[in-house]
Amino acid sequence: MSDAELVEQARQGNDAAFGQLVERYQTAVFRAALAALGSKEEAEDAAQDAFLAAYRKLHMFRGDASFKTWLLAITWRHALDRRGSLMRRLRRVFAVDDAGWPQIEHPAPSQEQALVRRELREQVRAVVKTLPAKYRDALLLSTSGNHTFEEIAGILRVPVGTAKWRVFEARRQLKRKLAGLGYVDE
Repeated sequence: MSDAELVEQARQGNDAAFGQLVERYQTAVFRAALAALGSKEEAEDAAQDAFLAAYRKLHMFRGDASFKTWLLAITWRHALDRRGSLMRRLRRVFAVDDAGWPQIEHPAPSQEQALVRRELREQVRAVVKTLPAKYRDALLLSTSGNHTFEEIAGILRVPVGTAKWRVFEARRQLKRKLAGLGYVDE
C-alpha cells in the first residue's frame, strides 16, 4: 500500500494505517534525530515526539513533498528543539557543553590508537560545532544514513542544490579547519 493510501486511511481514523507508516519510517526518523542529538536515548524520545506530532498534524499534510520528507522535517525540528533545551539543562546542571555523543571504538585498539582516535573524534566534534548551523545541519543529515539530498532539502526547507552545496561547503570548511589543527588527509 502506498504512503498516500495509508495517510488517507489514517486521516479517516484507521490507526493501523498510521502504524504501518511508523514501521516503514522508524529507522529513518531515528537516524535523523540521532544526527541532530548525538544521543541514542534522546533520539528515541525525539522520534516518538515526532511521530506523535505527525499523527496530530496529519490533516495538514498536503502531499507537496513525500510523506517521508514531511515526517523527517517534523523530526528534524523536534530534535533541534530538544537539542537546544537539552544543552541548556546540561549546562545549568553540570556546566558542560558536550553531551551524549556515542563513543564507538574498534575492537581491541592499542592504548595509543585509542588515544589518537578519541582525540580526533573530539577535534572533529569541536570543529563541527563551530560550523554555521546551516552547514552543520546539512552535514549531520548527510552523514547520518538513509537521507537523499531531496529529503535533506525537504527537511531543511531549501532547494536540493542548496542542500548539496551546504554539505560540500561544510566538508570543505571542516577539512580546512582540521588541516589548520595539524590533521592531514591520508
